[in-house]
Amino acid sequence: MLRGRVLRVCIRGVQSSWIEVLSGVPHGSVLGPILFLIYINDLDFGIKNWILKFADDTKNFSRINNSLDSEQLQSDMRQLIRWSEEHWQMLFNVNKCKVMHIAKQNQQRQYFMHDQCLEVVCQEKDLGILISNSDVKLEFFSKSKLESKKSIKTQNLFFIVS
Repeated sequence: MLRGRVLRVCIRGVQSSWIEVLSGVPHGSVLGPILFLIYINDLDFGIKNWILKFADDTKNFSRINNSLDSEQLQSDMRQLIRWSEEHWQMLFNVNKCKVMHIAKQNQQRQYFMHDQCLEVVCQEKDLGILISNSDVKLEFFSKSKLESKKSIKTQNLFFIVS
């Protein structure tokens, strides 16, 4: 929770009244995004599966072949919650956290944060791209395999959408 932050909107010289900001990432500065990434740099310590971080957006994902894989992903989510509570008091908005199952034989397991079952979605807009579990095929590669494939050698690319 943010403390001591206020904001107002100014449109064509007309200003709103100040209101207190309780959560979110401060925007509008050059150093803000960089400082935030430094702030959350240790978020992935102890996480066993893949994790992607972009500004205040985090994705934790894995290929699930059995119940052990599913439990490891759930364990990662518990670790993320612990990190947010114990280290930085920057809580995840569980209502914005979602699960997307991608595969025809997926067992549709449930995942939880703070004992709340996460919403399962079939499509989600992510950074301006609409992703649908019926339209994409994800191929996971090990980091070493990624480094050897010149055609997909892109920073922070951990899966291929085809």
